Amino acid sequence: MARQFGDWRVTARVWITTGAQEPGCGRGRHGLWPLTPDPSRGWHAEPVGYVVFGAGAIGAVVGGRLFQAGFDVTLIARGAHLRALQANGLRLQSPAGDETVAVASVGHPREVDWGTKQVVLMAVKSQHSLAALSELAEVAPPETPIVCLQNGVANEPAALRLFPNVHAVSVACPTSHLEPGVVAAWSTPVTGLLDIGRYPTGIDQVDEGVAADFRAATFSSYPVDDIRRWKNRKLLTNLGNAIEAVCGPCERHGPLGDILLAEGEEVLSAAGLQAATAEEDRDRRADLLQPGKISGQTRPGGSSWQSLQRATGDIETDYLNGEIVLLGRIHAVATPANDLLQRLARELAVTRDPPGATPAAVILERLEKARQAVGARFV
Repeated sequence: MARQFGDWRVTARVWITTGAQEPGCGRGRHGLWPLTPDPSRGWHAEPVGYVVFGAGAIGAVVGGRLFQAGFDVTLIARGAHLRALQANGLRLQSPAGDETVAVASVGHPREVDWGTKQVVLMAVKSQHSLAALSELAEVAPPETPIVCLQNGVANEPAALRLFPNVHAVSVACPTSHLEPGVVAAWSTPVTGLLDIGRYPTGIDQVDEGVAADFRAATFSSYPVDDIRRWKNRKLLTNLGNAIEAVCGPCERHGPLGDILLAEGEEVLSAAGLQAATAEEDRDRRADLLQPGKISGQTRPGGSSWQSLQRATGDIETDYLNGEIVLLGRIHAVATPANDLLQRLARELAVTRDPPGATPAAVILERLEKARQAVGARFV
């Protein structure tokens, strides 16, 4: 099965609320698009495939679910993970059971058949985006839609330098990837929330079509007109990833997380950047995500924790907490907590030390001592 889009070179249009309810989606203040393609919205008869660049936790789960739903999917992976995928297929675990998915896997964009229309789902970590986009630009047609399934807010502008047809996704999808060839989707029956919009603003037929395909593949998804508001909210949510990495997942919710969030909100306000409110976010999520157990275990930690656990040598917090630090420096807003967590997370990644070794209380004590030292200089 392949979704059918028209000409990629379309003009983004403003989303008009329909009031239609997506099956399985919590009620909120947003209208949702219907599941069935509407010919009046420009659907045509040319098949489309999905290329998932970065077959880690999010990429492989989304790609695997799309493949299970009957869509044409190619995963791009590297190293031991690629070898395992090519030898044994993708093992996709969930609370509902394990399945092996025989999805196509390659090691480089040059191995993809670009003779047919493809939608690229960018799922590499933000620190790898520039290299991945450069590889992609060497072989992919310039009109190819680039859909960023990534944390942070730096990926879409980077993609827009090389490709004109860029789309952003606000991802809420509990997944994990800790061993080659294996990924876990922790929520069932809805795997995750993947709301999409054209970047920097608007909605076009690609957004409508991709959202419909996501819905067909066990995700809750709909197009939103100003996706940047939702990406900024997700950025604020992801500031706690560094706490999981440095202090452990059990420390994520507490005073340290409150400080990171307060700094983030102050910085976004100073920068004139809007974010969806916490209430809107709760309204959108409702009770859709239902994390369960796999082999008797709950999800061990988020994406930054997983990077340290796998000892990858790098971590995405430079594009999460680091984004807040960057904006703070530009707009003269102090961000000491995000600065410290960013540096500590990077140190753990470089030394390949395990995650979660420093209690949050120790971090809070360091921040208080730093605050007192700054205050003393001005007395």
